[in-house]
Amino acid sequence: MLDELELMRLHIAALFTLDASGHLLCVNEPGNRPAPRVFLGRTPVGCVLRTRADVADTVAAAAGALGDTEPTRVPLAQRPHCGDAIRTLLARDAPVESVWSGPAYCIDTSTLADPANAVRITAANERLMEAFPDWRNEVPLRNPFVVVVEAGRAVALCCSVRITPGAHEAGVETLPDSRGRGYASSAVAAWGKAVAALGALPLYSTSTENAASQGVARRLRMRLFGLDYHIT
Repeated sequence: MLDELELMRLHIAALFTLDASGHLLCVNEPGNRPAPRVFLGRTPVGCVLRTRADVADTVAAAAGALGDTEPTRVPLAQRPHCGDAIRTLLARDAPVESVWSGPAYCIDTSTLADPANAVRITAANERLMEAFPDWRNEVPLRNPFVVVVEAGRAVALCCSVRITPGAHEAGVETLPDSRGRGYASSAVAAWGKAVAALGALPLYSTSTENAASQGVARRLRMRLFGLDYHIT
C-alpha cells in the first residue's frame, strides 16, 4: 500500500503536466490551461510543494522554505498554516487571482460492489448521453467513462478527467433532478473499478465547500490522503 506522500506525488502528476525539474506547467487536460503558481499538497506524513515553471527562482525558493514549515500532525481539513504567508509572497510579484483548497482521496475498489445500474459508454450506446450534451464529445478522451442509467437515460456520470499511466482523476456530474439518490456514488464506484482494472489508481478530489462531493467520498469509504491548496 502506498503511503500518503507517494499518493500525493501521483496525484500531482495526474493533475498537472510537469517539466523535467518537477515544476508545474499546465492543467493535465485538453486546452493547456496554466497550472496554479503554487500547489501545496499536505498529508499526515509530509508536504509536497510545487511552483509553476515561470515563477522566479527566488520566489520559488522562498515558497519552498515556507512549505517546509508546514506542520503535518493537524486535521487535514484545516487550511495550511503557511498558506497566507505564501499568498503574501506571491502577491509581491503579481496579484493573486484565486486560492482554492480541497480534500484528496484514493478509492479502495476491493470493498466496492459492482453497481447494477452502471454502464460503460462506447460509440454503440452514446445515445444514453442525451441529457449530458457537453460531455458527449468528451467520451473518447475520458475513458473509462461510466454512467448510471435510470428509465433509459444517463442520470449521473463519472469519467477520467486527468489521466496518467499510474493514476486517473475522477470527474463527476449528476442531473439536478436526480441528485440525492446515490447515483453519483454508483457511478464513481463503477468508474473506480474500471480504472483499477487498467492497473491505475482511481483518485478523487473536490473542493472544501463541496459537501455533496465529500459525501460521496464518505459513502464509498475512500481513503483521505491529503489536502490540496492552489494559489494562482
